[in-house]
Amino acid sequence: MGKVRPDFIKRIARELVEKEPHLYTVNFEENKQILNQITDIKTKRLRNRIAGYITKLIKQDQAEA
Repeated sequence: MGKVRPDFIKRIARELVEKEPHLYTVNFEENKQILNQITDIKTKRLRNRIAGYITKLIKQDQAEA
């Protein structure tokens, strides 16, 4: 069983997607690069966790549509 994501990661990811949903894709690597450009996240682990959750949100959104 996997780890549970903390609320602060989910909140940050949702806020970023709400601000600019057109930037993000279902590709994790692209989302990491986008986060590097538009945020000042200090740690690689935090950036990756946020990018992973953003990827999940985008995939869910596309599945609903």
